[in-house]
Amino acid sequence: MHINRRSKSYYKESFGRLKENKAAMLGLVIIAVFILLAVFAPLIAPYDPYQQTWEDILKNPSMKHPAGTDELGRDILSRLIYGTRISLSIGFMIEALAMTIGVTLGCIAGYYGGIWDSIIMRMTDIIFAFPSLIFAIAIMFALGPGLINVFFALAVISWAGTARLIRGQVLHIKKLEYIEACRAIGEKDFDIIIRHIIPNCLPTIIVIITLGIPDAIMSEASLSFLGLGAQPPMASWGSMIYNARTYIMQAPTYSIFPGICIMLIVLSFNILGDGLRDALDPRLKD
Repeated sequence: MHINRRSKSYYKESFGRLKENKAAMLGLVIIAVFILLAVFAPLIAPYDPYQQTWEDILKNPSMKHPAGTDELGRDILSRLIYGTRISLSIGFMIEALAMTIGVTLGCIAGYYGGIWDSIIMRMTDIIFAFPSLIFAIAIMFALGPGLINVFFALAVISWAGTARLIRGQVLHIKKLEYIEACRAIGEKDFDIIIRHIIPNCLPTIIVIITLGIPDAIMSEASLSFLGLGAQPPMASWGSMIYNARTYIMQAPTYSIFPGICIMLIVLSFNILGDGLRDALDPRLKD
């Protein structure tokens, strides 16, 4: 009970420090707005994102179409709103899978050491030996284009950093006296990892998630820009920028608006991640 109260007090104090960080809170608000857009896209979007209107091809922003139209007469604002679904879902799902794999392997490597540590760390070395985006492109060329393959490719390359960070945390935590006491009273390794080690890694995990999601969003946008991600007619910010490259002079807002969306969501997650890192760092306590 004493540990539980301390834990609650720690996170309460951390949230209090986070609230004082205006930049982080602004990032959180922007993220919340994008999440609401993704959830309620059918209610918010003014048009069907797949509806083609030939008389409205490549129109500049107007009252009828606030963000203009694309080369098929589709409303860009509606496609941006629906594109939020793809970017956020890919970001959250990839980071969830990468976090699951990374935390599991990091705990195994750090807690058990020996041959398990060597095998897992050599696997991370192999992944770090290649530029991440090039590695993802190679996987995509092998599997073929499509969001499911994007999800798999990015998950494969995203877990290694998490595994290394968690391994370092576990190497420190497992030497603490209360972990030794748990072993002495016969508590099983699995219970020690789940009940004691992972909860103590939680601040690091939270920061990794908030900084990993924008990386996944950027990677998905890059793959979609190269034609390997979302396939037509699906609305994706990266594919919208790719399609707009031909019309950059005729309709510059066609590529500007999805670029702004990518910039806002990535910047917001990074600012929030920095704020969480500062708020959760015990060394910053008064």
